[in-house]
Amino acid sequence: MRSYPVDHEQLSEDERIVIRFSHVVGENTPKGMESRRFAKLVEERTNGQVEVQVFPNSFLYKDGEEIEAIKDGDVQMIAPATSKIATLVPEWQVLDLPFAFKNASEVKEYIRSPVGEVLKMKLEQEGMYLLGFWENGFKQMTSNKTPLYTPEDFRNLKFRIMDSELLGEQFKLLEAEPQVETFYQVFSVLESGQLDAQENTFSNIVNKNIHTVQDYMTVSNHGYLGYFVIINADFWKNLPEDIQVTLLDVMNDVTEWEAKRAREINAEKYEVLQSCNCIEIHELNDEERKQWEEALTPLYDSFAKRYGAQYIKYLPKFKE
Repeated sequence: MRSYPVDHEQLSEDERIVIRFSHVVGENTPKGMESRRFAKLVEERTNGQVEVQVFPNSFLYKDGEEIEAIKDGDVQMIAPATSKIATLVPEWQVLDLPFAFKNASEVKEYIRSPVGEVLKMKLEQEGMYLLGFWENGFKQMTSNKTPLYTPEDFRNLKFRIMDSELLGEQFKLLEAEPQVETFYQVFSVLESGQLDAQENTFSNIVNKNIHTVQDYMTVSNHGYLGYFVIINADFWKNLPEDIQVTLLDVMNDVTEWEAKRAREINAEKYEVLQSCNCIEIHELNDEERKQWEEALTPLYDSFAKRYGAQYIKYLPKFKE
């Protein structure tokens, strides 16, 4: 999109627009890199009229705080994991159903589907406007107690999870003991032995040094970890239309760029894990995967009863 020159020396403070963008992961993760790229391109395409101030690594707010911060207007943008949004719109937990998606394209297709549009409206009713969806990757299981090959291997393990009712139910089905901890604290609770295990993407595992305090990793690809890029709805509505167009234009460009980069980063981090000689890696075979899926099938039934079968029917695995 073409940008038109503006003499910002003549702009008053009221005419300048500042967007505070808070997130909880490191700067070298996919989200960290794309948030910086978003800020850079917005400044360039608005000729400095809009400044996006990025605060990474829980500098301003931790996992459990950023939702309230954006609702209160203390920050204007956040990019939480999709699981975190379930505290406001529990139906979004559909994205956390195990083995629901084979790749990121299927996740994006679901978000664009009719039920996805309904869920976006529910989010707006909570004061948040969805600007975009950023990729990270599929989650893997790690443990410092035992290899995780079969559902029985999870029994009695103390598992770190994000604040998600569905994820808690998932690990209870596996007879593990789920415990909510922020991403900021995940390394320390594993290092101290307070918790035994966790689930995360290759990039998050390496960037948070989780592999140095865990002995076993199972490449399970059981759930997808992506991020909703959200802006305060009232703030969004009050922006000039040309600025809204520019922000969406930049978001589209950054999203396309980051999807490729996120996949590259996760591939690079998997290579790090394979070569570090610090963690034993097991890839689920077809039979093991089938056992995991069967053990977790009750999650689909309980979700449908609680929130409606329509959200299940639009999942790609049921449309084939």
